[in-house]
Amino acid sequence: MSKFGCLIMGRPAGAGKTNAPVKTTFCAALIQHLRNSRRACYYINLDPAAEDFAFEPDIDIKDLISLEDVMEEMHLGPNGGLIYCFEFLLQNMDFLTEPLETVTDEYLIIIDMPGQIELYTHIPILPSLVKDLTRGSLNINMCAAYLLESTFVVDRPKFFAGTLSAMSAMLMLEMPHVNVLSKMDLIKDSIPRRDLKRFLDPDVGLLDEDAERAAKAANADGTLVVPVAPSVEENGDPNKTEDVMAGKSFRRLNRAVGNLIDDFSMVSFLRLNVQDEDSVGAILSYIDDAIQFHEAQEPREPMDEIDVDEMVG
Repeated sequence: MSKFGCLIMGRPAGAGKTNAPVKTTFCAALIQHLRNSRRACYYINLDPAAEDFAFEPDIDIKDLISLEDVMEEMHLGPNGGLIYCFEFLLQNMDFLTEPLETVTDEYLIIIDMPGQIELYTHIPILPSLVKDLTRGSLNINMCAAYLLESTFVVDRPKFFAGTLSAMSAMLMLEMPHVNVLSKMDLIKDSIPRRDLKRFLDPDVGLLDEDAERAAKAANADGTLVVPVAPSVEENGDPNKTEDVMAGKSFRRLNRAVGNLIDDFSMVSFLRLNVQDEDSVGAILSYIDDAIQFHEAQEPREPMDEIDVDEMVG
């Protein structure tokens, strides 16, 4: 019997609703949607720094180890402490696997992950965790939902850096991915609909347009002038961030990142507004398709009674 689950990842770490990471906000919205749809879910928190939850986790990594204790006792910084927490978890996987043995295929296992990008790009911790969950007796059909904050589209180089992170996670984890632009309500009046489509399926031409757009500034009477931005190679100060980011080397770097994303052609985004239940439901449908959830479900009578409170622990 297969089980079904989804890793929820987000960038940037610590961004989101009000003082909560964006992926944790999505987890809460997803659980609420599942409850409204009378579907069972099993909620796991693997963020050792998380404190506030809209729904109490069925498994919380802080019952095993917390980031605060690691930083205090091991004299590590936040990123080093986080890596230590996951290394400790991998050495004590029975903390996860034993409770999951009893979870049936009717449940969607939601795993709330930290937002630090190091875990998904160049440290082989998460691939080891995924292998333990998807193989052996658990045999969990899993996908990853990678949430990128939609406000990144305002700064196009930042957006492509975030897209590169999403692609890196896809290559590292080697599992189905659903990439999501979250908090769409924050930019609905900032980005024209026709431009937004070019972010959903990243268009490297946006970077060329950004260089032209950045060179324009409004003068006193509202017309536009095009000043010549100094470059570090010419007369800019390499110690000043604004000069470095206006320089030719920075533009070449951005273009190289854009071309790499375009060459792989792996990343596209779905739109998410957690305030809109239809939007959350649309993301869930893509997750279900990625893990083939509905193909394993038995037909049910319309009047089947389900204890919703019991379903979410």
